[in-house]
Amino acid sequence: MALTQRNKISINFSSVGMTDVVFNLLIFFMLTSTLVHPSALKLLLPKGSNQTSAKPLTTVSVTSDLKYYVELQPVDLENLEAVLKQKLGEKPDTYISLHADKSVPFENVVNVLNIAQKNNYKLIIATTPK
Repeated sequence: MALTQRNKISINFSSVGMTDVVFNLLIFFMLTSTLVHPSALKLLLPKGSNQTSAKPLTTVSVTSDLKYYVELQPVDLENLEAVLKQKLGEKPDTYISLHADKSVPFENVVNVLNIAQKNNYKLIIATTPK
């Protein structure tokens, strides 16, 4: 009496399904990494230990070469107040985040502070954690 197996187990491995999963993950991470992109300005912020819970409506940045930016738009110091008024209007208790490179002279930071005080804006000075 001869016994034969009806179902033979295939010892071949198919990696097609695994390849599809890897490519889908690769595409997902490439797309999400381009969406999560912080500010394009490279600033070395001073170190600080305090944090605030206030949410700023816009950011003003001062780079090491003394150029001013409102968010990512370059602005002259003479036009900074007008751009902020246009962007923020006359809203009370408006918060602005000030990002100043640590090599920027204090005079340039005070210029932004004076504009904020004149228009009753509140400034949050951005720092890096200690």
